[in-house]
Order: sequence, then C-alpha cells, then structure tokens
Amino acid sequence: MKPVIMMNSSKGISKLIKAVIMICMAGAAMLLLSSCANTQRKEEIKNTSAKYSVPSEKQLIVYTSHKEEVYLPIIREFEDRTGIWVEIHQGGTAQIFTEVRDISKQGGCDIVFGGGIESYKAQKDLFVPYEAEEKKVLNEKYLDADNYYTPFTELPIVFVYNKKMISYSEIPRSWKMLFDEKWRGQIAFADPDKSGTSYTIISTMEQVFNEEPDSLIPRFFDQLGGKILASSGDIIPKVADGSFLVGITLEETAKKAMEQGYDIAMVYPEDGTSTVPDGCAVVRNAPHSYNAGRFIDFVVSFDTQKYAEDKFYRRSVRTDIRDSSYRSINQIDFDLDKSARQEAQVFALWRALLGQEGE
Repeated sequence: MKPVIMMNSSKGISKLIKAVIMICMAGAAMLLLSSCANTQRKEEIKNTSAKYSVPSEKQLIVYTSHKEEVYLPIIREFEDRTGIWVEIHQGGTAQIFTEVRDISKQGGCDIVFGGGIESYKAQKDLFVPYEAEEKKVLNEKYLDADNYYTPFTELPIVFVYNKKMISYSEIPRSWKMLFDEKWRGQIAFADPDKSGTSYTIISTMEQVFNEEPDSLIPRFFDQLGGKILASSGDIIPKVADGSFLVGITLEETAKKAMEQGYDIAMVYPEDGTSTVPDGCAVVRNAPHSYNAGRFIDFVVSFDTQKYAEDKFYRRSVRTDIRDSSYRSINQIDFDLDKSARQEAQVFALWRALLGQEGE
C-alpha cells in the first residue's frame, strides 16, 4: 500500500509545483504588461514634456489631408532646416477643415496643408493673407489675388482601369463614356466627405458637361450603383483586384501605383480634365504665424517643389520647374470661383442622397 501512497503524493507534489509555476508565470506576465504600460506612459509623458519644453517661437501646428508618405518627409526636412518643432494632425480634407474651423477660435492651429484650392477659396474666412516670398515664380493662374492661400502642386484628374479585365477597345476615354450603362456600379470613387479629390472630380465633371450640381450629382450617384469607397486610398487596390473595373483618381496616385507594380493603367479624359492644385494657408488666430509663413515659403521653394516632382510624381506650381516627361493634356479652363460657390450645394445634395440630410 505504501508504494501507492507514495505515487499519489508524488502526483500531488507535481501538480502543486506546476500550479506554483503557473502562478509565477502569470505574475511575471502581469509585471511585464505593467512594465510595458508604464514604459508607454513614460514615453507619452516624455513626448508631451518635449513639446512644452520647446519655446513658442520654435513651434508650428499643422493640419494636413496629405498621406503620411507625402507630408512626413516634407515636414521632417522643414524641422531639420529651421529647428522648428511641428505638431501634426492628419485627416480627410472635409474633416480637417471642420476641425480647424472649431479649433482656430482658441488659436489651436497655424497651417492647413492639403486639399484642393477650391476648398480654400470657399472658406476664405478661415485664413489670413500671406504672400509667399517667391510668389513671382508660381503659376499665376492658381494664385489668390488676396493671398489667402498658396498652391502646392498641380494635380490632374485621370481614369485608371484594370488591364486584365478591360480590353484596349473598351477603355473609357472620356467623361461621357464613363456614364455608359456598362460601367454602372463599376467605378471606384471615394466619398467627398472623406476625400477632397472627390469634390474636385465632381466639379470637373460639372464643368466638362456644363451641368449644374442638382442635375449631375443624382446622375453620377446613380452611375456609382450605391458603391462608394470610404477613402481615396482604396481606389487603386480595388481596381487592381477587380472589385471595380475603372476608377477616378489623381495622376500622381496612378503613376505611383504603377511604379509600385499594381496591374492597372491610366488614361487622360479626352473631353478634358482639371489640374487643380492642392494648397496651404495660414489659419486665422494662428499662435505661431511667423513660422506658418516660413512653412509656406518652404513648401513652394525650388528644393521642395523639385522633390515633390521627383519623388511624388506631382507637377510643380513653379514656372522654373518643368519636367518634359509629363504628358500634355486636354486641360479645361477650370472655374475656381464657380467650384467654390457650389461647394455647400454639392455636399448638401450628396449627403441627401446618402440619407444624411442636415449633417
């Protein structure tokens, strides 16, 4: 009987040891998680402290709708060259304009960077004038007479299509062709409330067709077949994977995607397209207005403009930078004032079709 008792005792001791080990391991894990949480919190405190240890004359607050791959290298270079510490807030164009309108009342923003200049023109009351140092070499057709905004880069609107699923003879080569029944529900397009480019696309169509928003918006909405993307960043992947056959986007986005190996191709609308630049502007009540001016001078400087052209496939707004590799296009005489005037109407019509009246 004793051997049996000894065997049971051994099992009990073994179970006890395992239990102790598990408790110790759990405790260690909790300590590790606690340590990670403390480390993360310490890092947050460190970053916050670093911000407020920077004197006000060395700070800048930027709200941007650019993607990180565009804004980050530009802002980092600006910081390196000037010693100015930049606080970055990123979001969609409509989102940042809404946020800046609210936060500017408390002096919480210096610069808006990104979004079509028609949006800046429509909401001039958000900004104060600033004349860029090198204004004389910027394309005058994109300048604001009162200097409320400054253009950054020219951005032609193009079509992209899935090369595997569309034959060469079927390619939609004009805005008119894009409204053919066979493309209904097959067009990748982002919600204008999330994408400033989408508003520019709608304005471009209105001016190509010489059609008012209350006629075009429902017609185009119907052509989308209820399929609207949440982000302009979804357009290329969705066309490439066959979820949509064609898409409407920016030249720089299409060129970059093709360079990265996406199986798509690009076409310029034969009946005309726009090249509306994105912009930047000094916000009313900017707490660091002097630095805001320095930032605008930096983004339109020769070095930054050349970098944007070489690395981002963007067309410079400077007249002393012209890349011969860029194809000439049928460019419409885009009416910025008309686009700015119609902005509120377009958004109201769009939201009503989405069932978002009053938002």
